[in-house]
Amino acid sequence: MKKRVVIAVVALLVAGGALWRLFSSREFLYAGTVEATEVDVSARVSSVIASFDAKEGAVVRAGESLVKLSCEDYRLAADIAQKDFKRAEELRRMGSMPQEGYDRALYKRDDAALRVEWCAVLSPLEGTVLSTYREAGELVNPGAKLLTLADLREVWAMVYVPQTLVHGLRPGMEVEALLPETGAMLKGKVSHINDEAEFTPKNVQTRQERTRLVFGVKIVFPNPEGLLKPGMTVEARLPG
Repeated sequence: MKKRVVIAVVALLVAGGALWRLFSSREFLYAGTVEATEVDVSARVSSVIASFDAKEGAVVRAGESLVKLSCEDYRLAADIAQKDFKRAEELRRMGSMPQEGYDRALYKRDDAALRVEWCAVLSPLEGTVLSTYREAGELVNPGAKLLTLADLREVWAMVYVPQTLVHGLRPGMEVEALLPETGAMLKGKVSHINDEAEFTPKNVQTRQERTRLVFGVKIVFPNPEGLLKPGMTVEARLPG
């Protein structure tokens, strides 16, 4: 009986030692959330949406049409302003139009033409349509958010590391990261290290971790195939 007990204890110690070696050898990975440069595209004039060409998930070029507004009133105003300017120009040649009146007519023409240009909402950058918020036929006012674009060709994640690790990091340093959902390994670079320590952000899981002073480290990842999306979690392996 004693022999069996001794054998069982030895087996437990061996198993415990194996588990300890397994977990103690695991490298600590610093988790961060993927972010990208996002731009909210809004209406600049009040009108009804004639067509909403942008679709969620679509890749668009800079200057590509995203939304068309009907703008019948702006087009009418632009036509009248153009005719008024032509009359002002003729009167000025005849010497019957003061400079102030001519400048006012020119301003009204250019202002009306500019508002008509704003009726075609164009993409300010090359990127991916993340979200759309309106539909064709809706009336929108200036400032109404129409959609959100993101440049996914390069994304980043912020990880938070203790002071003891910061001395081994520098901008431009290459680091590896893991995409937990797929197990894919990623290559990134440290682009920025915050100058001041801060308490770990609230989105860190444990209360104990949130009370530690850490430094934010921004890691940039090239993303030509769009594998990484905003909101995904990556786990970075840092030297230390």
